[in-house]
Amino acid sequence: MGKQVKQQLVLEGLACANCAVKIERSIKKIRGVKSAHVDFVSRKLIVEAEDPRDLHRITNKAVDVVKKIQPGVEFVVKDITETASDDANREESNKKELVRLVIGAMIFGAVVAFKFTRQVEFVLYFLSYILVGGEILLNAARNMLKGQVFDENFLMSIATIGAFAVREYPEGVAVMLFYQMGEYFQDLAVNRSRKSIRALMDLKPDYANLKVGNEIKRVLPEEVNVGDIIVVKPGEKVPLDGEVVEGTSMVDTSALTGEPVPREMKAGSEVLSGFINKNSLLTVKVTKAFKDSTVSKIMNMVENAGSRKAPTEKFITKFARYYTPFVVFTALFLAVIPPLVIKGAAFSRWIYRALVFLVVSCPCALVVSIPLGFFGGIGGASKMGVLIKGSNFLEALNDVDTVVFDKTATLTKGVFRVTEIKPVKGKSVDELLEHAAYAESYSNHPIATSILKAYDGKIDKNTVQSYDEISGCGIKAVVKGREILVGNIKLMKKENIEIEESGTPGTIVYVAVNGEYTGHIVISDEIKKDSKQAIASLKKIGIKKVAMLTGDNKSISERIAKQLGLDEVYAELLPDQKVEKLEMLERQKKSKGKLIFVGDGINDAPVLARADVGIAMGGLGSDAAIEAADVVLMTDEPSKIVAAIKIARRTRRIVWQNIVFTLTVKAAVLMFGAAGMATMWEAVFADVGVALIAVLNSMRALKKVDYQA
Repeated sequence: MGKQVKQQLVLEGLACANCAVKIERSIKKIRGVKSAHVDFVSRKLIVEAEDPRDLHRITNKAVDVVKKIQPGVEFVVKDITETASDDANREESNKKELVRLVIGAMIFGAVVAFKFTRQVEFVLYFLSYILVGGEILLNAARNMLKGQVFDENFLMSIATIGAFAVREYPEGVAVMLFYQMGEYFQDLAVNRSRKSIRALMDLKPDYANLKVGNEIKRVLPEEVNVGDIIVVKPGEKVPLDGEVVEGTSMVDTSALTGEPVPREMKAGSEVLSGFINKNSLLTVKVTKAFKDSTVSKIMNMVENAGSRKAPTEKFITKFARYYTPFVVFTALFLAVIPPLVIKGAAFSRWIYRALVFLVVSCPCALVVSIPLGFFGGIGGASKMGVLIKGSNFLEALNDVDTVVFDKTATLTKGVFRVTEIKPVKGKSVDELLEHAAYAESYSNHPIATSILKAYDGKIDKNTVQSYDEISGCGIKAVVKGREILVGNIKLMKKENIEIEESGTPGTIVYVAVNGEYTGHIVISDEIKKDSKQAIASLKKIGIKKVAMLTGDNKSISERIAKQLGLDEVYAELLPDQKVEKLEMLERQKKSKGKLIFVGDGINDAPVLARADVGIAMGGLGSDAAIEAADVVLMTDEPSKIVAAIKIARRTRRIVWQNIVFTLTVKAAVLMFGAAGMATMWEAVFADVGVALIAVLNSMRALKKVDYQA
């Protein structure tokens, strides 16, 4: 195994969204860095080196960058799901900050309510100001020494010191107090949102109960090997994927599938890591190592989701980079030029207007709320069993106009069942099915299994006197002294049995008893119960074309397509031909419209990778399909595609509401401020007030959507 080229750090105490953008930009400039990403929502820094030998040096330089831009941040090499202690420390820090703000506010209230001499009044205002904004002043001074000028600490310090300079003491203190209270509540809202998102992703089991002889040993899931036996007690998470070998219990699958109804697990059932055992002891044989388990894959998807930024996020990040310096230099122009060129203009008045500009200039409302909205959308989707691998894919789902499905195990269950039993005149359905079931009783072929399941009666195998499986044709058996033939048309022709050929799409099993044709049974793949609804819902929400690509028989595929209401169907395709047809469909769609492909098998991996957005079935889907896909449906329900699109559209609405609201308020306050019609109170609202509203609005993205349209 080669040396690692990626390093992940958790930045405990990262509280400034704009600083997170600066940190990412600065780290990308370090020599040898291939990529760098700072996720403000999950407080993660992921650095990738071009050369593994450089990773240690790059990580150390990255740490220096973080300390320079935001002092006080601590670095921990661990998984984000383990940051409970960070949350506890932050809550304790928030309590101390609140006490300090309350004391400062009480002093400020006293000096406003009661009359004091001018000197005492100034001292009390100054004391209140230092209590409320002392930390801001210290951070501003520290950052200025390190060359970090255009941050919110510097802007608020200059604005409020300026208010004191023009003898607006009450406004200087009040603005700092309002700003700090706004920051406090914004911080609470962001942390609450972080917790909500992390709770959705908190799948990792802490331990596994490994059975060693007659003893049970508690170990880390990573220490368990394939083939080991583990015990899952009631109330515990299933730590690894496996097969139940003993016990019967109900399990809560909602963490993976979003479905609230528990499933029954018994001997032979496949159980996935992340399920929660509800009521009885289960003994499980491990089938996958932890690194290959369902939980591990989901966690990796979530870990990497934040690094795939949507175009809107990239635009806002770039916009914020130029917006703040522009407003600051405009403020400087306002403070200096008008008093020099306008006759009778007072410096104090124009400096005050410039200070309003400075307060408004912080872009945190956008830098916090936009990624929070996208991450909330991803979290809300995971609540419903839809795993989206990045905000770029979430945004791409907004513009879908073509959806292309695979057939088997995507629109159908991938399980054969008897769909029609047609005896000849004078024979009964039960009699025909019984003869077929007895003849097939020794076979383990999927067709035999479906016939036995349809019969569902007790079979006395002692009555089967002889059994002969004829390759490629069917079965000849002697049951209770009668010769029974069960098979395809080749077998009937071989045995010179005259039959009535069936034109019904599906696999036809003909049955003859003692040389006489008695009827046929049709076996076909069962359509998933929500497939038809999914197609109808997709069209209802504006999808222009819904098609199917499959390697299956043309007549069967066309019948299923007609039943489901698909627009087009292409059958009997090899994997490379599926890619060709997908490219043909892509050329036919609108220029800006996106194309989704939905599949499940290994043969679907190339098409999933080629589509604008690839969606894989996560429950039954192959590892290769899940790896190649951009979105994974953990419940294998096609209707969840509608949920994914609706979540994407709602997330975009929320994100653009935040953008338009934030920029409109800021632009209005800037114009009124330049005209002398806005005070610093309005400016602080345009900064922290707007940020708080935008963050609270972003949290709506976490809610589930109604996709049963």
